[in-house]
Parts: sequence; structure tokens; C-alpha cells
Amino acid sequence: MKLPHSFYDRPTLDVARDLLGLVLVHNRRGVLTSGVIVEVEAYIGESDPACHAAPGPTRRNEPLYGVPGHAYVYLNYGIHCLVNVVTEARGSPAAVLIRALDPLEGIDVMRRRRARAMKGRRSRSHALALPVHEICRGPGNLTMAMGITLAENRVDLVGDRLYIENRGVASGPIAWGPRIGIRVGTETPWRAWVDGHPAVSANPKALRRRARKRTDVTEPG
Repeated sequence: MKLPHSFYDRPTLDVARDLLGLVLVHNRRGVLTSGVIVEVEAYIGESDPACHAAPGPTRRNEPLYGVPGHAYVYLNYGIHCLVNVVTEARGSPAAVLIRALDPLEGIDVMRRRRARAMKGRRSRSHALALPVHEICRGPGNLTMAMGITLAENRVDLVGDRLYIENRGVASGPIAWGPRIGIRVGTETPWRAWVDGHPAVSANPKALRRRARKRTDVTEPG
């Protein structure tokens, strides 16, 4: 069942939590790809330094101030497109970033899209052999695999092009923690994920801690 606009017209953290276990679907020229949402991040209002609404209304962030239930897609650092769903009432800028999916439909298509973006034969071969849980891990990889571009910015999520469905998937236990991949607002625990799912992004701080532990271990002589 496709989600109605009323689903998105609610407090952003409630929407973020309830998106986990739902299915993001993209129909690109008749080619369907989809995946279960397993990781999201909330960005709320002009008082949130990490939200694109922090400087106030601009041409770029205009969708954030618009009707809930529309897509906000932007180019991150000039490299990757990231897809968000606009939440809360019109005029209250907020959105939820989709960070990771567990792929369902069009898995081979997703792998080929990831491979086309890679440089070098070895990198392309690696992309074609990616384990399923790695295909849509991370918001940039997700849009690359799903074929989501700036053309989907402002798209109505109740339409037939890009939408979210409830297919009755059980999401499992949900965890909350700090947002990652940003430089400000990192202390705010507005990232939610399906605890223990292999497609969820690794926390950079946790990876650094693990690396330090490995270097501290004395190899047997």
C-alpha cells in the first residue's frame, strides 16, 4: 500500500521511526527497483545547524518549506545525489534522509548502475559482485543504485515515479544515535536504524575505535 500525504504531515522524528521497514520504490523508464528502508536521519528546522533550512529560505532548500510527502533531492559536495522525504506542515522546513536500504527488486540493475559509476575494470568487477546488503549502504550508493537523480527533486511521493509502500515487512528492533557524515549538529541523536542490520552505515567513530584496538594488539612472536 502506497503511503498517503498524511503519513508525512507529522513530527519528523515520528516519520523517521515509522519509515524503517517500509519500501522505497523507484520507477525509472519502466525499470523498477526497490528496497526496505533500514536507516534514516532527521533534519528539523532553521534551528538545526545541519539542516539545509538553517540559513533560512533559499532557492535550493525551497522543497523543505513545501508540501509534506514530496522528495527533496540534492547534490552532496558536487558528487552524490541524496534523497529525502519532506515532513511536517507546509512552511515548517524538515525532512528525513534515506541512508540505507535492503534491496528487494531490480538487484542486478542496481549492481550494474553501481558498476557504471566506478572507474577501472577492477572497481567495476567489484561493484558487480557486491553482496546484496552493500549495494544500497549509504545515501550516495543508494541513489546511484536506484537511479535517483536531481530529476526526482520535488517529485510527489504519492505518484507513480518515486514512492514508499507498506508491504508489511517487520523491521526488527530500532536504535537511535548521532547523525553521521556531517560537520555540525553531530551530537543530536536523530539517526535511526534497524539494529544489527548489515546494510546500516558504519559509524566512523566506531571504525576508528576498532582500528585503534587492532593496532594496540601485540602480534604473537
